Amino acid sequence: MICFGFGKFMVAYITFMRIAVSIFLSLFLVSGLYAQHSYHETIQAWKADRLKELKSENGWLNLAGLFWLNAGKQEFGSGGADAIRFPIPSFPSAVGYYERKGDVVTQVITKKVAIKVNGAEQQQAIVFHPDSTIQPLISFAAYRWNLIKREDKIGIRFRNLKHPAIAALKEIPCFPIDTNFRVMAKLIRPLLQKSIPVENVLGQTTMQLSPGKLYFSIQNIQYTLDALLEGDKLFIVFGDATSGKTSYPAGRFLYAVMPGEDGLTILDFNQSFNPPCAFTPYATCPLPPKQNILPLAITAGEKKAGNH
Repeated sequence: MICFGFGKFMVAYITFMRIAVSIFLSLFLVSGLYAQHSYHETIQAWKADRLKELKSENGWLNLAGLFWLNAGKQEFGSGGADAIRFPIPSFPSAVGYYERKGDVVTQVITKKVAIKVNGAEQQQAIVFHPDSTIQPLISFAAYRWNLIKREDKIGIRFRNLKHPAIAALKEIPCFPIDTNFRVMAKLIRPLLQKSIPVENVLGQTTMQLSPGKLYFSIQNIQYTLDALLEGDKLFIVFGDATSGKTSYPAGRFLYAVMPGEDGLTILDFNQSFNPPCAFTPYATCPLPPKQNILPLAITAGEKKAGNH
């Protein structure tokens, strides 16, 4: 009787353990699938935000011109004789002029045209000053422009809020999501403050502060990328074996969270994206430093888009 009772107990125990293991494996599988589904949702949301940002008033799709200023006075308008010719069909010629003295630029309106500076019509206004952190926004109808500085060059960045490129771009082509390109990286900070040379599409080279070098592995091979700073984030400009083939020739951008004292952060190449120059000829994008051109194909993130 004791043996018979023990046998029944063992059968019940084994059955219980089988059920418990089955439930555990099911929960583990469901948890993994949920995490994978959640990650895919995160990337899809990132893609939607990217498209929305590109189409926004401060996005890159509405750029319609970039006009570099010389020293002295330059007339602007829509006429063929104007030194700066804005692509506005309803704009008269010789509306006024810009005067550059050193790094200070003044806009003077000489015709009765409803051009506003920061929302108010002004016949004369300083529209660029090197000591100002935010430069004035100039507007006329559905057009906006402001002045930018790139080293010794000062130019007018011109926007058309009804630019046809806004409606034309339905989506940004991307590689399939691949979690193998979401990797842990360690930022090795320099002992002394370090800057690295970064060239842009204008041919200018500037020294930019680098918080350090990122070390990471893909398929058990170690790689490095020099990071830059943008606000409180790491900013990486990189190229890879897909550049000029399936991704944009001049490389792609990537942000990463600034790590704490342990130096650890995540590089998610599924969120690598095209520079503005992929969408417009009127941007002044940085190019990947030579040491940031990876000798492997990063088949993740945005693919080549646009015709630029």
